[in-house]
Amino acid sequence: MVRRSLLPSIWRKSDTPLARESDHPFHFLQREMNRVFDSFFRDVDVAPFGGWDERMKTFSPSIDVKEDEKGILVRAELPGVEEKDVEVLLSDNVLTLKGEKKEEKEEKEKDYYHMERSYGSFSRVISLPEGVDSEKAEASYKNGVLTIRLPRKKEAAEKGRKIPIKTE
Repeated sequence: MVRRSLLPSIWRKSDTPLARESDHPFHFLQREMNRVFDSFFRDVDVAPFGGWDERMKTFSPSIDVKEDEKGILVRAELPGVEEKDVEVLLSDNVLTLKGEKKEEKEEKEKDYYHMERSYGSFSRVISLPEGVDSEKAEASYKNGVLTIRLPRKKEAAEKGRKIPIKTE
């Protein structure tokens, strides 16, 4: 069975394929489009997969911040980080989470030995609203999740008031 491309430009009058792929008219167009997109993404430094290696080497924990009438609840996912490697600081309505992730993987088999080590530090800074009672702040760590409870001061909770809406 003879396969034939549906693009007539690929075949010459002799019904034989072009000698080189670069002779194809669309090949030039594809090269030019690749060049344009590569230069665009390189200039603005937002290439879809560019810098992937650098992003994989850095660790930035995912953080959820929730606020209610009682106070603020912060949860940080820190997989592979031990409690002793995490530091929580609260000062001037700024919560800072610092830590270091250390990971070692070792495989020993009869015919080979493989070891990988990766280290990385992280720091996340969260601005907090006025009225947080820093003296009653609590932090707990369980199964790789750091939970921080920041209650409001009594004065701050009572300070706000509801404003009635008038209809005309």
